[in-house]
Parts: sequence; C-alpha cells; structure tokens
Amino acid sequence: MAALAHHHRVLLSFTSFATPRTHLPCASSSPPPTHARLRGARVLRHASGGGGSSSAAPVSSSSLEELSRSCTTWSWRGMRVNYLVRGEGPPVLLVHGFGASVAHWRRNIGVLSESNTVYAIDLLGFGASDKPAGFSYTMETWAELILEFLDEVVKRPTVLVGNSVGSLACVIAASDSTRDLVRGLVLLNCSGGMNNKAIVDDWRIKLLLPLLWLIDFLLKQKSIASALFGRVKERHNLKNILMSVYGNKDAVDDELVEIIRGPADTEGALDAFVSTVTGPPGPSPIALMPRIKIPVLVLWGDEDPFTPIDGPVGKYFSGLPSELPNVRLYMLEGVGHCPHDDRPDLVHEKLLPWLASLPSAAEPEVAVA
Repeated sequence: MAALAHHHRVLLSFTSFATPRTHLPCASSSPPPTHARLRGARVLRHASGGGGSSSAAPVSSSSLEELSRSCTTWSWRGMRVNYLVRGEGPPVLLVHGFGASVAHWRRNIGVLSESNTVYAIDLLGFGASDKPAGFSYTMETWAELILEFLDEVVKRPTVLVGNSVGSLACVIAASDSTRDLVRGLVLLNCSGGMNNKAIVDDWRIKLLLPLLWLIDFLLKQKSIASALFGRVKERHNLKNILMSVYGNKDAVDDELVEIIRGPADTEGALDAFVSTVTGPPGPSPIALMPRIKIPVLVLWGDEDPFTPIDGPVGKYFSGLPSELPNVRLYMLEGVGHCPHDDRPDLVHEKLLPWLASLPSAAEPEVAVA
C-alpha cells in the first residue's frame, strides 16, 4: 500500500508537471513592438533573479534573455514553430520533454554549440510555438514535425537529443526516417508514451487504471480542467512538483520554475495540456528500438519517479546494449527525470565524447545557380 501511495503521488505530480505549457516568449522572425520587447525584458530579468545555481553542477547556463534573442520561427503546415540555432559544426537537435521548451536546455546549449550547430525546438503546443484550437496532439505528429524540420530547416543529417516524451518523439522520427535525416540518437530518460496509459505492463499502473480513466473524464470537463490547471500554475505548487522530479534539488531554481510556468497563461495552453494527458499514448519505444540501426546513446537518471529504472521501460533500456550493438547506456546516479538540467556536468561527460566519436556525415550538395 505504501508503494501504491507513492506511485499515486508520482502520477499526480506527472499530471501536474505536464500542465504548464512551457517557456518564455522567444523572438519571432519579425521583431515585436518596442513596448513588448521592454515588457519581455522585465519578465526575463525577474525570472533570472532568484535561485542559486547548483553546487553539484557548476555548468554555465545561458540566460533566458540570451535564448530569447537566439530564437526565430518556422512555419509548419500553417502553424508557427519556435526554434533556436547557435554555433557551428555537425548539427544537433534538442527536443524537450513534457511541459518544457527550448529554455529547458539552458545549461547545455552553450557547451554543445562550441563544437556543433545546435538547434532546439518548441514542439507544437509547447513554449512559444502555436497551440491551435481544437488540435489533437499525438506522438506521431511531433515526430513528423521533427523530420520535416530536419528536411526544411537543418538540411543535413542530424543527431537527435530528446528528454522524456521528446526522447520518444525522436525514437519515432528515427525509426520512420527513410531519407537519412538522422545520424545519431541520444535518449535522456525516454518515456514509454505520451502519458501514463502507455505503461500497462507496470503493476502500479494497472492498479491505477481506474483512476487514470477518472482523471481523463474529469479533465474533459472544462471547468474542472481549468481549476486544476490554475492550481498547478501556482509557483509554490510547481516548485514542489519539480523538487520531486529532480535528484539534484539545487537545480530547481526560480528560473526553472518560470521556464515551466511562464507560458501557461497563453491562449491554447489548457487545451494542449488536456489533449496531451487524455490522448492516445502513441507507439512504444520497446517496439521501435530494434528498427533503429544508427548509433544510440542512452543516459538514464536512476532517481526518476516517472520512468523508474525498475519499471518496464527502464528495464528494457537497461538491457538494450546486450541486444543491440549500436546502443550505449550509462546510468547517472542521483539524477532524476531531466538529466540535462538536473546534472548537466554528468550528461556532458558522456555526451560530448560520444558525439565526437560519430563518423562524419556527408555534406549536402550545393546547387549552382
């Protein structure tokens, strides 16, 4: 019963963590009015003002204002998608997890851009990307977005780096890619689905399935969903949720809270949250990984309450290197669900040499006018 109570708390935290739609309003390709820029600058300075940096992870991080200035937009099927590009070298695309955005890579972009062209994207429904009314969010849609972004924007074979549901979107994209768009895959605590309904093999989820169905029903009631959304957006509630997700508590600073909380008041955020939590879980990474032949690096925080290492997905990935020769796995001790922000030093220690070891990709042909 104690284990069930703990998992129930984790489930509610997971639902809550997904709530805030995402991060800061990044600059679009056309500059905003002066009053909007000034207002945005005040918000960014406020967000950067509190909370100390982690003593366990002395990694320089990009300020929210820096990240905002580096962002632009790409039009995908008539919808605006926010993204950042920085640095030179082989391209890497960073794909955030549930409830996060470009800014969640604040501790990684600077380091990675020293030797790579770093792209980071806000998936549709998150961050500063559009949240279209009535849109049904699915894992497959996000994977299609990633592949078309590589094809239209990056235009070179790219290493995909994803966290949580971002990892799963990258797995789907890599398994579906028939155009040599993906040359490597990095998974940071890959989720088993868009929501907990995917993990039906976990006895803890089986016990909670009636509760999951009830949550789905309640969230489809606009007034109830709006009330829940409002409670979770409160800073102290959100900080408590993040503290339960991170192993390194020092990394949960005021800036992180603002990164997750900031866009929750934007139009379409509530609908995106409800659609994601109540929608189909999508393909399982367990079914997709055997199709992937490119190099894969798996980094897993061993204190993850959402995708625990002793759960079905965690157990599968922990045994994968013995089954697939293209997969390398490292367990990160004392790290939670978001290793790249929780302990970026440990992630960079494994990621940078792995990226450097990849065979160089052929450069695309340049058309002659």
